[in-house]
Amino acid sequence: MTIRVMLVDDSETLRQSLMHLLAGSSDLTVVGDVENGEKAVELCEAQKPQVVVMDIVMPGLSGIEATRQIVGRHPEIRVLALSIHANRGFVTEMLNAGASGYLLKEDAFEELAHAIRTVAAGQRYLSPQVKNWVGA
Repeated sequence: MTIRVMLVDDSETLRQSLMHLLAGSSDLTVVGDVENGEKAVELCEAQKPQVVVMDIVMPGLSGIEATRQIVGRHPEIRVLALSIHANRGFVTEMLNAGASGYLLKEDAFEELAHAIRTVAAGQRYLSPQVKNWVGA
């Protein structure tokens, strides 16, 4: 089974890099990439990804609010936060908004692929650096 993934980050370079890396995984397919929360909400309507890899701090609609809207409209879509912020407040806000996981951008690519597969299977995934903050 192929997992349909959408990438949301205001860095074009990061999105392109992640698309290139994910292309090497036979079970992961990128169905879209956008640079902000507004476009993420719109693209979810059209593409129906299984997992959205979501940055938190972006111009316009934040990743937190975009996550809230996406999960509110499409509870079957899983959101995986991908952030530079190893901050308890951001982790808590993303999980409260409906994210299924939180991963730090400093983590290895293999961990991202594993996290995508984990949340697609309906489980929670937390980066080891933030796991203790939420009692997981």
